[in-house]
Parts: sequence; structure tokens; C-alpha cells
Amino acid sequence: MKQALLSSFLAVALAGPALAQVPVHANADHAQLLASADPRLAANKRLVYDFWREVFEGGHMERVDRYLAESYIQHNPSVPTGRAGFVAVFSQIAMPKPIEDRVKAPLVAITAEGDLVILSFVREQPDPKDPAKKYTTTWFDMFRIENGKIAEHWDPATKR
Repeated sequence: MKQALLSSFLAVALAGPALAQVPVHANADHAQLLASADPRLAANKRLVYDFWREVFEGGHMERVDRYLAESYIQHNPSVPTGRAGFVAVFSQIAMPKPIEDRVKAPLVAITAEGDLVILSFVREQPDPKDPAKKYTTTWFDMFRIENGKIAEHWDPATKR
């Protein structure tokens, strides 16, 4: 039975691409995204959310000490590891601006489990087959929280 199911799946998968993508949509209810029955998970979500608003989107590098551990580990290949490395890169590309009440980027979900928080965003890309058209996909940023600060970050970025 398992063999028959696997064979059927492979036959469908190899028959050709099914190009029926469902567009990714943002969730407008950020309060619901931040909610959790577990107070520690809610606090971790809020920490990452506020870091994103104040530092990443707001460009307020003077606030980075509130959010990033000094020994912050960075897995994005374009940003150095360490809090100082983060500040060095983002100070050059993010000018301080008024801090919004909500994350401006199109959030799909905020997921928290243990010491990890994942922000999922809508990402719009040009269609490689027709650059005049666009499609949506999802971008993820994952953070590890340690002692009330962001200690580590992952995303799917590649070298530029």
C-alpha cells in the first residue's frame, strides 16, 4: 500500500509542474499574532516584534543594546556576527526615522516555540518568466532568545 502511494505521488510529481500558486497574504491583526497563552512565549514574540519595529525598520541603532546580546550570532552571510557587526552594517543603510506602532513589513505569522521566534513575511518577487509580472512567496527570519535578548538569527539570505 505504501509503495503504491509513493509510486502514485512520484508519477504525479514527475509528470510536470502544477503551476497553481496561492498568493501569500499578510495578517493585519498583529495583536493576535503577538498573543500566546504562555507568558514567556508572548514576551519573546514582543521582544522580536519591537526589535523589528524600532531597530530594523526604525533604524534606531542606539536601541540595539536593549534587544541584541553582545555575542549575537548572525547566520546571514552578508552581516557580520556580533552586536557591533550588526550595528556597523545597519548604521550605513538604515537612517533613524519615526518608530511605527506596528511592524510595517507584511507579516504573515509570528511563531514561538521554546527559545525560538519566527517572523514570516510576504515577499513579492519578479516572475523570472515574465519580469513585468510579480508573484508572492514567504520570507522567514528566525531568532533565538537567551536571557531576554536576541542571541542568534537565521534567514534564507544568500551572498550578494
